Amino acid sequence: MNIKEITQNLLKHKLTLLCFIFIIIVIIAGIFAPIIAPHDPLEMELTKKFMPISIEYPMGTDNMGRCIFSRIVHGIRPTIGFSLIACSVSSTFGIFIGMLSGFKGGKIDMIIMRLCDVLYSFPSLVLTLVIVSFLGPGIKNIIIAMICVQWIWYARVSRNLTIRERELSYVTCSKLVGSSNIKILIKSILPNIFPQVLAIITIDFGHTILAVSGFSFLGLGVKAPLPEWGMMINDGRSFMHSNPMLMFWPGIMILLVVLSTNIIGDKLRDTLEEVVS
Repeated sequence: MNIKEITQNLLKHKLTLLCFIFIIIVIIAGIFAPIIAPHDPLEMELTKKFMPISIEYPMGTDNMGRCIFSRIVHGIRPTIGFSLIACSVSSTFGIFIGMLSGFKGGKIDMIIMRLCDVLYSFPSLVLTLVIVSFLGPGIKNIIIAMICVQWIWYARVSRNLTIRERELSYVTCSKLVGSSNIKILIKSILPNIFPQVLAIITIDFGHTILAVSGFSFLGLGVKAPLPEWGMMINDGRSFMHSNPMLMFWPGIMILLVVLSTNIIGDKLRDTLEEVVS
């Protein structure tokens, strides 16, 4: 089953289709945020602070009189954008290292896997914080630290899948016709293991969003006054009892996006398991 057939099978499931549409809408809203947002997300007007939901302010205003809806829309870019960068780079690097390790075997495989075992023995959050402590706070350093940690899981998975594929007849035939190792990895093995890895990437993307938002909530990621969902939750903490909506809107967006990606990833994994069985 190729990617097109897998996608068609996924979209037959109503809940998965709904989640897929929601994610697309969020991404489009982030791309066209300056057009969609009715106000400047950084514009402060203290005379309009804590205004209720209205046509002018669809989600009300915060303690600085800023439009919450505009900040939510503009917050899509750093929250999902940085998560996408971290997930894409770490998965690409991890898949390449894992495929190389599984295909070559021997000492290369042993060295790479022992390195992964050592790094995997530490909790990912602790390891990320250790790297950030050396690099310093800031969203760029957070992304670098997450990439240094997240590639391990992709490497282990792609390595195991590659070991299974390298024993099959099509790889042997490719070797007999004189194909190089790189060509075999990219054109033969990668297309066959990519659907399984894609399911893991989809689920891990939700975890990455939580991590990026969590670090911003702790003050290590995106800095105020730039809008970012985790940072917005931190800003609304002081008004949790008097104006809980300041925390509710960014919190519900994180919940819906992460839940949607997990549902899509779980359905993709179930679909692949049905194909294998």
